[in-house]
Amino acid sequence: MQCPTCNKPVKSEDNAFLPFCSERCKLIDLGAWFDEKYSVPGNPVDLEGEPQAEENE
Repeated sequence: MQCPTCNKPVKSEDNAFLPFCSERCKLIDLGAWFDEKYSVPGNPVDLEGEPQAEENE
């Protein structure tokens, strides 16, 4: 198996970061999701009429 971030071989025995080789690669991938570099295909969502979360006053 290869790490999806850096393409290094991943040893699966006792690796807490699978499918990544390290915590660093895992966090790089998470940051890409937060930066919207990845997306999941689907239909657009219309948020009109959805209840808004109330902020604490």
